[in-house]
Amino acid sequence: MHHANHFYGHAHVLARYAGLGDRHPPRINGYVQHGWNIGDGLAPGHPYAERTPSLLWSEQTRRRAWSVGRRNVVVIGAPFIYLLAMRPEEPPAEERVGTIWYPFHGWEGQHVKGDHRKLIALIQETEPGPVTVCLYWHEYRMRSVRRLYERAGFRVICHGYRGHWWKDTDPEFLDKQLTELRRHRRVASNRLTSAIFYGIAAGCEPAVYGDPMILSNEDPTFGGTARIRRQWPELHGAEVDLPTAVEIARAELGIDHRCTPAELRELLGWANLQEEEDHRDD
Repeated sequence: MHHANHFYGHAHVLARYAGLGDRHPPRINGYVQHGWNIGDGLAPGHPYAERTPSLLWSEQTRRRAWSVGRRNVVVIGAPFIYLLAMRPEEPPAEERVGTIWYPFHGWEGQHVKGDHRKLIALIQETEPGPVTVCLYWHEYRMRSVRRLYERAGFRVICHGYRGHWWKDTDPEFLDKQLTELRRHRRVASNRLTSAIFYGIAAGCEPAVYGDPMILSNEDPTFGGTARIRRQWPELHGAEVDLPTAVEIARAELGIDHRCTPAELRELLGWANLQEEEDHRDD
């Protein structure tokens, strides 16, 4: 299994939906797109074995992959939509309140350059209710960055570690993210990212505003932030039209492409494993 299939507990969510329980996820026959992007669904620089299936989130991504020469591509939707199917929203115990804000982040190989103090001031000026700032694990471990948001009076959290090279993946990453999203009325970030689309799908009102910051050695192949703002202007601003946002998120997350458990097992190479589970149950 490509190690990126484990990121954010994606393989764990898919295994649960496919009926394999909470066991360690079996090897996936292909590369699962691990985050929303504006390219072919695969992260730049990741090793790729020719003729291995790409398991993508949306029809738009499939078309882009086809345009750059990828041929063995299948649209299955984002792992997050499978989690939504397993956790349908129940009447909330409390009313949604405030905003969950996701500052753009770096990772092991690239750091973010930007002014967190200016971003904090803008958040304080813009958001009408209490703010939860969710830092990516990379920035959460930087005490200097984390303390800036804490001293501003924000509730500061982290959903967990993404995982790397098959180690330390938090299998409940997406579960924790969904729980937090459903507590908030708004979801916001300084870049259009997976978290914004997840928030929309989870019932939040979205916003994208502020300095998008710079990722060191950012790959400009697919157009970067300039293209994102040109292609999805409807999703940028402190106030966004919700019906339009819901329609776009539905397409980008591939909600209409969600497979049945049996279809998913077949596509991921798990069909025989389910048969073995059934025989053990007998």
